[in-house]
Amino acid sequence: MADGQSTPVKEAVINESSLDTVGSSTRDLEPTEKLKAPWWSYIWDYEPGRSHEERAFIQKLDVFLVTMLSFGYFIKNLDQTNISNAFVSGMKEDLGMNGNQINLVDTAWTVGYVVGQIPSQIVLTKVRPSVWVPSCELLWTLLTFCLAAAKTSNHVIVIRFFVGLAESIFYPAAHTVLGSWYKPSELGKRACIFHASSAAAGMFSGYLQAGVYRGLNGVNGFAGWQWLFIMDGIISLPICIAGFFVLPDLPENTRAFYLNESDRIMAKERMNQVGRAPRARLGRSAFKRIFGRWHVYLLTILYIIFINIGPSASINPMALWLKAKGESVERINIIPTAAAAIQLVLTVLFAIISDAIRRRASIMSMSTFLGGFAALLLAIWNIPDGLKWFAFLLQRASVPYGPLSMSWANEICGADAEERAIVIGIMNYMGYAFNAWVPLLTFPQVDSPRFRKGFIFSTAAFGAQAIITAIVAYMYKRDLKRGKTRRGDAPGIGDEEGVIVSSLDHP
Repeated sequence: MADGQSTPVKEAVINESSLDTVGSSTRDLEPTEKLKAPWWSYIWDYEPGRSHEERAFIQKLDVFLVTMLSFGYFIKNLDQTNISNAFVSGMKEDLGMNGNQINLVDTAWTVGYVVGQIPSQIVLTKVRPSVWVPSCELLWTLLTFCLAAAKTSNHVIVIRFFVGLAESIFYPAAHTVLGSWYKPSELGKRACIFHASSAAAGMFSGYLQAGVYRGLNGVNGFAGWQWLFIMDGIISLPICIAGFFVLPDLPENTRAFYLNESDRIMAKERMNQVGRAPRARLGRSAFKRIFGRWHVYLLTILYIIFINIGPSASINPMALWLKAKGESVERINIIPTAAAAIQLVLTVLFAIISDAIRRRASIMSMSTFLGGFAALLLAIWNIPDGLKWFAFLLQRASVPYGPLSMSWANEICGADAEERAIVIGIMNYMGYAFNAWVPLLTFPQVDSPRFRKGFIFSTAAFGAQAIITAIVAYMYKRDLKRGKTRRGDAPGIGDEEGVIVSSLDHP
């Protein structure tokens, strides 16, 4: 920062009663006194008004809930992205996948994912998350083991359909559960830390495949790509089992061993303070209420664009470009992990900034700009090699938009628990419903490594993403001006001055 430029200072207002009374006779105190907040308040939660009990309660949630969901999302993405690593590590040749079979594998997974979305979210309103989520995790882990036994691309297609069906529960369920425990000023960072585990999974899968190919290729008659599926299953199994004991369900029905009765009461009070309603009976009136608002329509369009803005999970343009350049299997798997590392860092960084300045849409737009710039460079293609490397590495900068949009949806729909669960489910459902066929048109494998029409499509889609983000922000602000609001816990959250749209007063 340039000399002479003032630095904004966070200030905390503390009551006289909270100060040490020793020596108080030497000076008079004002009813309140402003002190500078510590430097780490720009990075993590800082609320001087929190009691010791509430701080301890949030720490428990961070240690158990966020960690468990992050591990769950890690194995979901490990078991989802391993296809991409296996494909460039011998599976393509061993199973004769020389056409667009890898796209069909992706389509099968996506169809299963779409079919399971809404039913899974409805089940989640009836069944404890600590039962439903780990059960689905266990199923997709067993199916991952089965992939090692696949003999043809058709076997892979069928198994991946059921993997997608089992995995369909996790992402919307995780955001529903996070939104049931954390306030808006706390939610963005946790949601993005949870989401950053997907980048860690992508990195780990690349390193694991490189190591497995070097050390286990051919051992006991299994190819290196088959050992990848076996190792992924072994890693996933204990995490599935832990979920049955660690996930805390929801504040109104939790039985988590690490939460006492005062914690459970506090959890309900905290959500009531920010207008976050508990679950109620899901009936016809709830669906009428949900589909009578703009939330479900615009947020769904927003998420459809996000999910379909690039290639599907099994198509890694950078890895295919490296393969076309003649790089070794190890380098093909390791080099793209740098892009995943950039995604991880930006996901956490954008989450911290988003919670600090309390402006979701502004930070989401930064992610849009970076991703759009990378897509534009790759659409041009005939650029210096150094710039092309830069574009491939920057591609994943668009990913933080996703968890921030889910946090935003949690806040916009926060006053209605049923709407929050169903809207998040529909967002994911419709996003992947389009993902079942859009990548077949935009990023078919036979277009690799150039993907000319794919990158042109991505560039245009990033423009559409910027527009829909602005529209959602405008509609949310319009509702606030009309009085459809309830005061939240943090001024300025979501670009809307700390208020949560309430369904208690208006449909």
